[in-house]
Amino acid sequence: MHFDNHHIAITGASSGIGLETARMLAARGARVTLIARRSEKLEEAQAEIGANAAWAVADVGEREQLDAALDSAVEQNGAITGLFANAGLTGGFTPLLDYPGDLWEDTLKVNLSSVFWAIQKVLPAMVEAKKGSILVTGSMASKRGMAMNPAYVASKHGLLGLSRAVAMEMAPHGIRCNCVIPGFIETEALARIPEEQRGLIEKRVPQRRMGSVQELAEVAVFLLSDSASHVTGQDWAVDGGTLQTLEV
Repeated sequence: MHFDNHHIAITGASSGIGLETARMLAARGARVTLIARRSEKLEEAQAEIGANAAWAVADVGEREQLDAALDSAVEQNGAITGLFANAGLTGGFTPLLDYPGDLWEDTLKVNLSSVFWAIQKVLPAMVEAKKGSILVTGSMASKRGMAMNPAYVASKHGLLGLSRAVAMEMAPHGIRCNCVIPGFIETEALARIPEEQRGLIEKRVPQRRMGSVQELAEVAVFLLSDSASHVTGQDWAVDGGTLQTLEV
């Protein structure tokens, strides 16, 4: 998979899945623009990745900031040929009857509305070029229910639906859209889980282990690449078999 003449914008790119995907894309020839809230982390990432990387600060839940970051991406690296909408919030765990309204709004804004805004922003240039690839980061909660986290589940279900709607409408324009679904991946959030809980989680995975950000990023890179030119409207789980199996 080579990415010569490709420019991929990545949200949530200062750590974890977004950062590892940026590393792999740049190593394979892509120009990448990293978008996140933490400027110091973005500077570190750009210094590590090198000349193929640029960055822009934005809270993606604020549309004006997101628009400005995507404009900056074009100014620094040229037309955006691929978008990896990866930023998201966990939503917090609170019983449904006590779930705060502001947390509901914030979670849907970051996890769903911001992806819609980003896609709207990059599509005109892709339509003109008759080519483009969009990838969104879903969740196992895109396909399953979860207690005490209604905003996260609703937003991730909506995100999967959005990706399919975009794929259907944009297919005649040569633009693809897919949804990658991480399972239990070793990220900053999972690193904070107590060891005893980690053991319980690992027992739920048929492979009996967490996944790595490298394993997830390899799939993301493929879906963004021309090698996946006939792949659109799909949800692709990187979860060690968790979603599609049932153990008793």
